[in-house]
Amino acid sequence: ESKHLRALPSTPYEVAEWVYGHTVNVDCHVAFKTNRYSAPYNYVGKKVDLKVSEKLVEIYFNSERLCSHKRLPDYMKYKWSTCEEHMPDKFQESKWDDERIKKWSYSIGKYTAEVVDRIFASVRVKEQGYNSALSVLRLSKAYTTERLEAACELALERIQSPRYKTLKAILSSNQDQIFLSKKSEAKTKELHQSVQGYVRGSQYYGGGDQ
Repeated sequence: ESKHLRALPSTPYEVAEWVYGHTVNVDCHVAFKTNRYSAPYNYVGKKVDLKVSEKLVEIYFNSERLCSHKRLPDYMKYKWSTCEEHMPDKFQESKWDDERIKKWSYSIGKYTAEVVDRIFASVRVKEQGYNSALSVLRLSKAYTTERLEAACELALERIQSPRYKTLKAILSSNQDQIFLSKKSEAKTKELHQSVQGYVRGSQYYGGGDQ
């Protein structure tokens, strides 16, 4: 019977978990737990399935495997596994690109632009910054551009590279408005002091009791 048997697989069988219906984000990555894995750019916006084993994360579309990644350990948080060939070139970029995102940030203000610039400066490939930058900019729709600009100014005083979570916390607790109020008070006080100048008493001019 041995001549009728097929050869054993080259790799041992592993138990795998299937995760269905994940969307390929505009940054060309799929999220699994806290980490992200790249997929080919032409699948942006489409639903894919993940086959997750102890060692691999495989991405499938309509039962066809698109790619596989070495699984990042669960203790690693907010890391990226990116294949350069999955990223679009300059003729095939998705609707949102870094130039358009930066242009939006500049229209809001210099502090918002600085936050977005620092997000892109912190990633290895620009597509990794798309979601983080857009999530920041979309706060302007919920809280107004003026409040987002103030929140970015305050956040930049506290941390090197603010993200959505920090800015959302500032806005939802109205820290930006308190910050602006204190700035306004300080400016008014400074202006008042500069206008008032120094008041010299009668002693300076030889007056007083003489």
